[in-house]
Amino acid sequence: MPKHTRSTLNPRSPLVLDTRELPRRPGALRTVKRVSPAPADLGGEMISVPEGADLDLDLKLESVSEGVFVSGTVTGPVRGECGRCLREIDDSLAVRVQELYAYEDSTTDLTTDEDEVGRMQGDLIDLEPVLRDAVVLALPTNPLCREDCPGLCPECGVHLDDLPADHSHEQIDPRWAGLSQLNRKEE
Repeated sequence: MPKHTRSTLNPRSPLVLDTRELPRRPGALRTVKRVSPAPADLGGEMISVPEGADLDLDLKLESVSEGVFVSGTVTGPVRGECGRCLREIDDSLAVRVQELYAYEDSTTDLTTDEDEVGRMQGDLIDLEPVLRDAVVLALPTNPLCREDCPGLCPECGVHLDDLPADHSHEQIDPRWAGLSQLNRKEE
């Protein structure tokens, strides 16, 4: 029987669920609604959930023959910057989580690879890895402040939507600059 070496879970951690009150018979159900602080580094480089921000957990824990099936939604704020214009993004995110956590020494625990299914430590479930996967996959890799964001002017760096429609940076080759003065003299 494989024994998994991992750190011991803290039952007081906000993202650790205690299933002692959930009977180990298939079909038993318990709901969990709580607010939990977001862990560090929950997201990508350009957009993420701020560390310590309130995450609303609305979960259902259901006993199945192999373990506990956790499903529900997690909502919270996201902050970052637009990938086109670098303006600040302040939004919210709701993600669905669904994960089977196998009882220790259950058939599922013995017949699956360690990363295929979640593992329980006694009566405790660590929700952080599933939450992290769901949030990171739901966040855009190139976030936008709005879908039609025009970005920045590549020449002067000013937001294109703050510039007049005829804004341009005429580039004249210095070798031909003298000829451009001929047109101005005729006008």
